[in-house]
Amino acid sequence: MVHIACTGTGIIMSQEFGLVEPAVFQAYAFWAAVLGLKMLLMSVLTGLLRGSKKVFSNPEDVKPGGKLAYDDPDVERVRRAHRNDMENILPYFIISFLYMFTNPSITVAVNLFRLVALVRIGHTVFHVLVPVHKFRGMAWATGFFTTVFMGVQIVLHFL
Repeated sequence: MVHIACTGTGIIMSQEFGLVEPAVFQAYAFWAAVLGLKMLLMSVLTGLLRGSKKVFSNPEDVKPGGKLAYDDPDVERVRRAHRNDMENILPYFIISFLYMFTNPSITVAVNLFRLVALVRIGHTVFHVLVPVHKFRGMAWATGFFTTVFMGVQIVLHFL
């Protein structure tokens, strides 16, 4: 049975596996919201780019002077960055949420959440705005292996 209590300092959920420190939950909520908004902005960016370049993916959306195209390199670059977000940020949301229940150090958890968010933003910058493969790869790897680290910590904690 899970118990949920709302205190003056935050929401605490508990079970035999422990409490979620309010500061850890606050950091998770903040950085998860930042990443969620970032992913939503990628959809908007794709639409704005399609409109400015007059390339559309649905026949009914084609405006006068526009064309139906599925291969515009600029639009596809933004779409690939968005897809990479979905492949990496969505698992991060689940794993980092579960990580909170392992009773991590506040400092470690807050900095892991912050790190993943910042490198995912960096990944997008180096994928879409300033295409630099080396930095994009380092940003991806940092976020990926940080998420793997949290996942391993969960598995070890609940063994």
